[in-house]
Amino acid sequence: MPEPTPLPLSVVLITRNAEAVLEPCLRSVPCAAEIVVVDTASTDRTQAIARAHGARVFDHPWQGFGPQKQFAVAQASHPWVLCLDADERVSPELRRSLEELFARGEPEPGAYDMPRRNRFMGRWLRHGEGYPDPNLRLFHRDYARWSDDLVHEHVLSNGPVGRLEGDLLHETDQTLEDYLTKQNRYTSIQAHALIARGRRPGLARLLLSPLARFVKFYFLRRGFLDGVPGLVHVVIGCFNSFIKYAKARDGR
Repeated sequence: MPEPTPLPLSVVLITRNAEAVLEPCLRSVPCAAEIVVVDTASTDRTQAIARAHGARVFDHPWQGFGPQKQFAVAQASHPWVLCLDADERVSPELRRSLEELFARGEPEPGAYDMPRRNRFMGRWLRHGEGYPDPNLRLFHRDYARWSDDLVHEHVLSNGPVGRLEGDLLHETDQTLEDYLTKQNRYTSIQAHALIARGRRPGLARLLLSPLARFVKFYFLRRGFLDGVPGLVHVVIGCFNSFIKYAKARDGR
């Protein structure tokens, strides 16, 4: 039986010491015509694993999440790119959606988002902030690009955005301690960005932003249905909101 024709798109990733999670990610996209990996100073087997899966690997110094991902997109050979994180996987349902999309010819519009399902504290979250967590990850380079944000980057589209069926699975091997350490870094970057824009949050922002976030994700988005992992996930998000503004007020 002949091999299926690869989809005319490039799968694009940025990595650093991702050997623990990279292989399942790359195995989930056999349908892609090309894989591009932009790596920053990995000291483990990340680059070797990527090359074993036929990826084109580039060494590039760290620029921040948004600029780094846009640099990776620029290395792709195809105008259509699917941007993944190393700890994400394309589900079979999402892969079928991609195949059906390109089977119809040139996709329209020029950008598509997809639901992302997050695994947290050993449980796939189905509510709250953890799902459906829509992420715009498939786009034509003429119609969309990554933002310049150093953290919490996102894709900017200059036209309508379609929706793909099937989940992008986000499963990390990090412990809760590792997760909190990463969140601490993220809130520091966000606080510095606020300081650079001359924004000094007031007391109302400090108090009301976490409260509004808790009501939205725990009650309105039914995060309580995800049990203890859902509660912890929402509370950490609320704390991040508080500490980001506290760091910005501190000004250092």
